[in-house]
Amino acid sequence: MTAPGTPAFGALQGLRVLDLTQMLAGPYATMLLADQGADVIKVEPPGGDATRRHGPFLPGARPFDEGGFGAYFGSVNRNKRSIVVDLKSEAGKAQLIAMVRQADVLVENYRAGVMEGLGLSYETLAAHNPRLVYAALRGFGDPRSGETPYTHWPAYDPVAQAMGGIMGVTGPEVGGAPTKIGPGVGDLLPAMYLAYAVAAACWSVQRTGQGQFVDVAMADAVLALCERIVYQYSAAGVDSRPDGNGHPLLCPFGIFPASDGYVSLGVPNDRFWEPLARIMGRADLAADPRCASNEARVRHRAFVEAEVGAWTRRHTQAELVRLLGGRIPFGPVLYAQDIFHDPHFQARGMLVPTEQPGAERLLTIAGTPIHMGRTPGGVHRRAPLVDEHAGEILREFGLQPAPTSPQPSP
Repeated sequence: MTAPGTPAFGALQGLRVLDLTQMLAGPYATMLLADQGADVIKVEPPGGDATRRHGPFLPGARPFDEGGFGAYFGSVNRNKRSIVVDLKSEAGKAQLIAMVRQADVLVENYRAGVMEGLGLSYETLAAHNPRLVYAALRGFGDPRSGETPYTHWPAYDPVAQAMGGIMGVTGPEVGGAPTKIGPGVGDLLPAMYLAYAVAAACWSVQRTGQGQFVDVAMADAVLALCERIVYQYSAAGVDSRPDGNGHPLLCPFGIFPASDGYVSLGVPNDRFWEPLARIMGRADLAADPRCASNEARVRHRAFVEAEVGAWTRRHTQAELVRLLGGRIPFGPVLYAQDIFHDPHFQARGMLVPTEQPGAERLLTIAGTPIHMGRTPGGVHRRAPLVDEHAGEILREFGLQPAPTSPQPSP
């Protein structure tokens, strides 16, 4: 990590983004842009983004009520600068409009109609800057792209996972409730699509000089990931259901027990089956008609998985790494402690220590998986304190501080 204030060196260097988002989905989208060098200015309400108060907190870290932040905020708001703007005041609205005139992108994730109610709709802002890419991330999309019965429903990660179809294919094969995926994919997937859409829209601006409205719905993004359930139902009338830890078209392909944990093992085609059988000391399985082809193994899934599982259970994860690593598609199931000690993630720069003001030690956050040879990007600045960069941002935009709204008497 380079020193705070060091300019980003990434493919999006020079792109100026006004980030009005809060929680996870919106900030993650703008984080992706910031990781690639965009100048992301986090426009926070008075008091700051509410997620600053979400822990865990490092010992000694500046508390959120003094402009600090917990690990949640620190992870998804790295590489950004902060300024407080009160969008409920006329002075704050005028300040935002002045910033929009010099910005390339504005991103917000309010409910549909909130920005219109503030007098800051896309149409209003685009009149001040026709090149503006205005990106909105909502649970069920923006009415401009088609109003649905759910347009004004609030949505969070589990809602998007449920209605986008991913919960319906996750969980035990037989019985049991649908299962939420651990990471907030209902937030993170839409964020990825939005960042991609913003980059595409900015490329269009370079060619046409015209900005546009960009709309991503959380539920739509999850469904896009679950594309298999759509074509399977369309072509064969097959309704979606939990897949368990296997694969409906391949066998063996899934999670198997080790004596000290679990491993993921996959045989995506027949050329891997014979070597696996030999490693298992079961050359007979290679010739067994129940196992001779993937189609046969799928038909006799219970038999095949029982044989493989009985063998893996007799070995530790480390032993299976030595037997299978690099020979069969395979990997141990790792937990956070394992990941922190795994040489792969160290070599790939996926564990990045960052400063947290006042804290007794550094906060490690997940790095970017994107590596570019000439414009590397990555984590170059910790998350900001509330309003930390107001002075420099106002100077860059040629603005004066907005007058403070009068506060009610206690």
